[in-house]
Amino acid sequence: MLSRRRLLKGAAATGVLGAVSNFPLPAYAKTRPIKIGFVTPKTGPLAIFAEPDEFVLSQFRTALADGLEINGAKHPVEFIVKDSQSNSNRASSAAQELIFEDEVDIIAASSTPDTTNPVADQAELNGVPCITNDTPWQPHFFGRQGDPKVGFEYTYHFFWGLEDVIQVFMSLWDAVGTNKVVGAMWPNDPDGNGWSHPELGFPPVMQQAGYKLVDPGRYQNMTDDFSAQISAFKEAGVEIISGVMIPPDFTTFWTQAAQQGFNPKVVNVAKASEFPQAMAALGDRADGLSVEVWWHKYFPYMSSFNGQSCEALSDAYEAATGKPWTMPLGAKHSLFEVVIDTLRRTQDLDSPESIAEAIRTTDLATVFGPVNFQTGPVPNISKTPVAGGQWQIEGDKPVLHIVTNSHTPSIGLTGAMKPIA
Repeated sequence: MLSRRRLLKGAAATGVLGAVSNFPLPAYAKTRPIKIGFVTPKTGPLAIFAEPDEFVLSQFRTALADGLEINGAKHPVEFIVKDSQSNSNRASSAAQELIFEDEVDIIAASSTPDTTNPVADQAELNGVPCITNDTPWQPHFFGRQGDPKVGFEYTYHFFWGLEDVIQVFMSLWDAVGTNKVVGAMWPNDPDGNGWSHPELGFPPVMQQAGYKLVDPGRYQNMTDDFSAQISAFKEAGVEIISGVMIPPDFTTFWTQAAQQGFNPKVVNVAKASEFPQAMAALGDRADGLSVEVWWHKYFPYMSSFNGQSCEALSDAYEAATGKPWTMPLGAKHSLFEVVIDTLRRTQDLDSPESIAEAIRTTDLATVFGPVNFQTGPVPNISKTPVAGGQWQIEGDKPVLHIVTNSHTPSIGLTGAMKPIA
């Protein structure tokens, strides 16, 4: 389907619009506004991922207030933000609004497959360039029925993969003496189904490494009773808990585990354990929880957009908001780094294919690490660094230390892994 704006562009190209109007169309076309759409979970159970959004957007809006120079012409830049409400159906609708109502030139999205997958699907279907991150690449690529032999035409994604987080998690497990019995907390959602996949997920790698898996099956998000899972773990002698849970569910699970006398030595749960706010709410129960670290204040990277180091970006965020830095801060900043770099290199802004080609040839050093869509492991994907971390209570605050780096040795350690007391 042709959008209204694309019809106007076509008319301008053929001279039809010029016959109707007395305005000098070539000059207008060179300086037309660029519209960047962004879908994010501002509300709902995933809203914690969106907390850095306003700060990051304000950085880019301020720096681009005088426009973005592309091919010698300055273009005003407009960021149009839509709330996914932490719902995949709403994320899809938000993408449609950006495409058909706002007529954006490019779409960005972040924060779990519930957001990135439906947005990318709509972009691919309607021929709109799209860049996403903050979803393991397998749930994003294969969750969208991607074919490694073909890939996608308009949609590109950068983040680590399940093979990376599995190795990081096992580096955390190996740092503590356990019986190697692992209890899995995997929900019935795109992440949980990807992590539990019998071929592409955790199970085969764990088995090869000598770990025994206790998997009580998929549960529904926003469950209020995890007694069945806890009972199964206690009966099997589980000493390690691993999973991917939204923050409210992990709080419920971990509270009930204490009430029912279940005390594993290692607990690393993606999503829920990534945020200092969620950890602070747990008080002393946060001490010793471990997690993959996909961005940190002390990562050794720098922004291509404004030259900020990870530490400088974190400090600026904390000074401006009064809140602690979080991993999505680096992910969101790098997302727009790649968007702006793409637009700067685009040969024809009126051609979605030209914008998509500029995305495809991205080779950029970002505050999130290097992004290069030519490196794979499948088309349209670039993998980013990840390390192992642990929350340790210092004073009365949880501090995230980098405790393993075997997967990315260039990332420095800030602490040592310890068992949960």
